[in-house]
Amino acid sequence: MLNPPEASPAGRTAVAAVVIVVTLILQVSVANRLPLPGGVQPDLVLLAVVALALVAGSMTGMVTGFLAGLAADIIPPSDHTIGRYALVYCLIGYLCGAAATEMDRQSVVPFFAVAAGALAGTVLYAATGMILGDPRAGWDTVSRMVPLQVLYDIIASPFVVWAVLRATRRYESGERPRGDRLAVPAARYRAMSGRGGIL
Repeated sequence: MLNPPEASPAGRTAVAAVVIVVTLILQVSVANRLPLPGGVQPDLVLLAVVALALVAGSMTGMVTGFLAGLAADIIPPSDHTIGRYALVYCLIGYLCGAAATEMDRQSVVPFFAVAAGALAGTVLYAATGMILGDPRAGWDTVSRMVPLQVLYDIIASPFVVWAVLRATRRYESGERPRGDRLAVPAARYRAMSGRGGIL
């Protein structure tokens, strides 16, 4: 089967790696220092993982999520059980990548999908904290902080989605419709390339 010209898998992997590294740096140096009400900050890394999964599929979302989560687990200030972020981001990346094939490629869909992924990731992280006996993951604390965390993630999601779509645009297969610059090309990408979104 003849496929349209596309960038190498190494190129897509490099772009995903750069996106995650830049997001981790922004998370540690900017987002974590924001004096926001409630003492919580937006999770830019989670948003980037969700956006990459929506663009490239479940396998990329799962691998990217695991590696980004592992990096977030060990980068200071790492004050939690190592592996929590890796588990949460891996699961969210897989689920968002799997859901991408069912999405209509309208310009507002990725923003709602990222918001849903942020909600699921925040709740899952809080749940793993409760299971592991994290003293900061008590029900009172979680019920107060999770809504704020989700709100901040939703506010930050348009910027992260836009940045990820811009960064990955040249590694998509096929032509993007001119009238919809923010459309997620996941379904068409996999259909045209004959792959399942592997890194």
